[in-house]
Amino acid sequence: MRNDCHNKGLTLIELLAVVLIVGVLAGVAIPVYTRYMVRARRADAKTVLEQVRAAQEMWRAERGTYAINDGNGTAVAKLVNTMGVPPSPIGGPTGDYVWDFTVRTATTFTARATPNSARQAGDPWLEVDQNGTKTDGNGFTYPDRRCIWSN
Repeated sequence: MRNDCHNKGLTLIELLAVVLIVGVLAGVAIPVYTRYMVRARRADAKTVLEQVRAAQEMWRAERGTYAINDGNGTAVAKLVNTMGVPPSPIGGPTGDYVWDFTVRTATTFTARATPNSARQAGDPWLEVDQNGTKTDGNGFTYPDRRCIWSN
């Protein structure tokens, strides 16, 4: 007769199999999660750009011209304070993006979100203009599927 009451532990092979399985799962899950977080931070930047565009349109409707970039940030501050556009940088204390807008004339402007952190490394800038044309740093324009605005 065999006495099986002493076989209560794991063998080294079983332990190594568990470690291997956990390692494979982590190797798949971490890159997927990282890509998800990049897309989430990019979505924040897109939202701010749309808010800037809407604020500019409201500013123009009230004053007949877009908020002019006067070189010292006064127009940006007025736009932020009066229309509720979040201040730059986007994404917390360190900021994953910084945004900027340039008013070329009283009737044209561009608003751009540029990656500002290692967490967004390799992500292109995003831009929107007064017509709602959305472009990215890769040279694509929405609704092109290759445009980052489509993702």
